[in-house]
Amino acid sequence: MGWQAERDKVVINVGGVRHETYRSTLQTLPGTRLACLAEPGAASRFDYDSVAGEFFFDRHPGVFAYVLNYYRTGKLHCPADVCGPLFEEELAFWGIDETDVEPCCWMTYRQHRDAEEALDSFESPETNDGGDGGNGDGNGTELKRLCLDEGRPGGWWRRWRPRVWALFEDPYSSRMARYVAFASLFFILISITTFCLETHEAFNRVINKTESIPVGNGTASPVAVVEVETEPFLTYVEGTCVVWFTFEFLMRVSFCPDKRDFIKSSLNIIDFVAILPFYLEVGLRGLSSKAAKDVLGFLRVVRFVRILRIFKLTRHFVGLRVLGHTLRASTNEFLLLVIFLALGVLIFATMIYYADDPTHFKNIPIGFWWAVVTMTTLGYGDMYPMTWSGMLVGALCALAGVLTIAMPVPVIVNNFGMYYSLAMAKQKLPKKKNKHIPRPPQPGSPGYGPPTTTGSPAGSHPHNRGPIPHNRVGVPSPIIGVPSPYRGPIPIIGVPSPIIGVPIPIIGLPSPIIGVPIPIIGVPIPHNRGPIPIIGVPIPIIGVPSP
Repeated sequence: MGWQAERDKVVINVGGVRHETYRSTLQTLPGTRLACLAEPGAASRFDYDSVAGEFFFDRHPGVFAYVLNYYRTGKLHCPADVCGPLFEEELAFWGIDETDVEPCCWMTYRQHRDAEEALDSFESPETNDGGDGGNGDGNGTELKRLCLDEGRPGGWWRRWRPRVWALFEDPYSSRMARYVAFASLFFILISITTFCLETHEAFNRVINKTESIPVGNGTASPVAVVEVETEPFLTYVEGTCVVWFTFEFLMRVSFCPDKRDFIKSSLNIIDFVAILPFYLEVGLRGLSSKAAKDVLGFLRVVRFVRILRIFKLTRHFVGLRVLGHTLRASTNEFLLLVIFLALGVLIFATMIYYADDPTHFKNIPIGFWWAVVTMTTLGYGDMYPMTWSGMLVGALCALAGVLTIAMPVPVIVNNFGMYYSLAMAKQKLPKKKNKHIPRPPQPGSPGYGPPTTTGSPAGSHPHNRGPIPHNRVGVPSPIIGVPSPYRGPIPIIGVPSPIIGVPIPIIGLPSPIIGVPIPIIGVPIPHNRGPIPIIGVPIPIIGVPSP
């Protein structure tokens, strides 16, 4: 019985750590890699060491312990000290489905995917301390990011497009890109300040005009019209800002790698919408028709879109980008908050209508306003309950509002913290350096040629003049004047065969002369009159004394 159990055992060496189990244990999950080890003939299909009696796999030994335990217990747990992508890769190697992970470890297993998705949503700022946006590694990074082949020859457009695009798009790409970002930030703040000052009466002037209004009998009647115009210097300041924004927009749209993605971007749409009204207003200002004046009036109304330029700051501040990603990632939580508030407003508006004085809360829709103000703890004070029952409903409404708002807020805060930490980590991630891979020796270099044998470096023997070229006829042999018709490399580098056309095998194997072993240092040859003292000296022909 014990002998049968020993035969059923399997030894698996994973990364230098030996694991022992039974074949019956490996057969619990058919179709996996470990289950194949229990099949007949597994030693010929896998790396099996017959001396040690074990299978070898060069994989992570710590993860394999959890994998093997899954065969034993039927429960797959995720180690907390192993990165998620590594565990996922190991599961794929051993042929185990990730859906077999236990529910208690599923969130731990999924964390790496959530982190990867969050990292992919942020652009990786490649800092270049050199100051030029297109030299060295920065140029290669931009070429790869724009899917351009660095090795393909191209004109100035291929060379300059990634540099100019990074200049206006990535403030961290070079020192010049930082200057462009500072200039853009300056004009954004000036434009927003100008927009706010235009509404102040100190920067407006009243102009009295007289216009002729046609009367029904064909005559025109003069009418005094009062118009309010902005101070000219504010218009000039706004014009200067618009010129910069136009230049920036045209450069970005000209050098962008993908025009379709550029058009779909919300920030680019905001740029275009904020620039267009200024040029339309300048073009229509000289017209005196009524239609042109109506269009001008409409354009003055839509000036508020200029305030949307504040969203351009998201290109320069990581915190604003994090806030945008947090709002998008917390859509479900916001929807849940709206549903809770809607239910609370409906319930408490109905209760206050029946619990309080009908002359104060005349209908339920008016109670909606009171319930919203109360649940959000704002409390305008324009409407409030007058009776004891109404006050009780108001107290319950305020408590319910605090609990309703407090429930989804921590989830949103956690999302913001996660996105912000990931963004900071990716921003501070050091630039990856190219690993040095040694190149093989080139023809003509000192190290080119076959390696030397022990005791006989290349070129040390008087009859050895360096490496013997391959596939050549007439290579001189050690016997001077006797050409060797051998084609191809000689097994022992630099030592030609003493018998023409017969190469010498590896040291220790029988030589072409049957029964005559190849000499090893200090070992005499039976058919020779003495040992050959140095490796690399050809075997003497039988009957000729060895030197």
